[in-house]
Amino acid sequence: MKVTIRDVAKEAGVSPSTVSRVLSNNERISQETKQKVKEAIKKLNFKPNAIARSLANNKTQTLGIILPNEIENTFANPFFIQVMQGISLYATQHHYYLMYAVAKDKKDELKYVKDFTLNGRVDGIVILKAESQDHTIELLKEMTFPFVVIGHPEDTDTILWVDNDNESATYQVVDELIKSGHKHIGFIGAKIDWVVSKDRLEGYKKALRDNQIVYDEALVYHGTGFDERTGEEGAKVLLSKKELTAILTTDDLIAVGVNLYCNENGKDGKVLIGFNNTVIGQYQNPPISSIDIQAVKLGWYASKLLINQLEGKEQKNKHYIVETEWIKRK
Repeated sequence: MKVTIRDVAKEAGVSPSTVSRVLSNNERISQETKQKVKEAIKKLNFKPNAIARSLANNKTQTLGIILPNEIENTFANPFFIQVMQGISLYATQHHYYLMYAVAKDKKDELKYVKDFTLNGRVDGIVILKAESQDHTIELLKEMTFPFVVIGHPEDTDTILWVDNDNESATYQVVDELIKSGHKHIGFIGAKIDWVVSKDRLEGYKKALRDNQIVYDEALVYHGTGFDERTGEEGAKVLLSKKELTAILTTDDLIAVGVNLYCNENGKDGKVLIGFNNTVIGQYQNPPISSIDIQAVKLGWYASKLLINQLEGKEQKNKHYIVETEWIKRK
């Protein structure tokens, strides 16, 4: 016959409700009692029913992930795959499941957030980007629903978030390019309303200022997506205006588009740099240099922050800054 909580309680000499509290890791239960219950569980080979436990704790043991609505095909971008891998690694270790929502627009994104929260489908939410005046973040703050942001939000004090120092990473690359002789450096990005895009552009501008080079808007292009099309269109526009010696992009897929345009139009000899250091850049002709932002680690820390909050664990940090590295190739 199947072993029940009552059987475990009888073996341990405690009440069934005490066994339930031990299973939910209730801090009010003494270590001595916890140990007795755990020994009884092991002796009887008791397998707790996950659904029953979640009902008893009023928890789903599930995290909701809101995928960016601006990305037409999120799963085609290796960055998001790596971030979700990191989220999953930590969540799985702590017995949490993941639920994804792919929204077609901002209105749809807000609808999914309300569905996740009001219907009790998830315990917490992971947002994979931060925008200026982000309505999704504001809604979750108003609802006081647990969430974490990958990217730094405007409110960095009360919100859980994980990010790189994108401004500093971009600055270091552009500064080194200038010091090695480059004076005409193009910048191709996407979604200027995303905080990450603004930070990387600001790093580019600051490096120019500190090296007494005047910022030229003609050398900057912002497309509509983090994809090859933005790279191709950006390269076509910028290279028709100025003779650039280097181009910095805010995503490896954008860099791939630049590379395609340059190869097809005889615009070789440029230094080309992407962002995220995804595997796709390594296999281009020639291989593309990139800034490694450690996307898996971003997801891992985001998952850690959120689950620690859900478990009521004290944590000194409300955010993590993940280090970056410039990976130089051909």
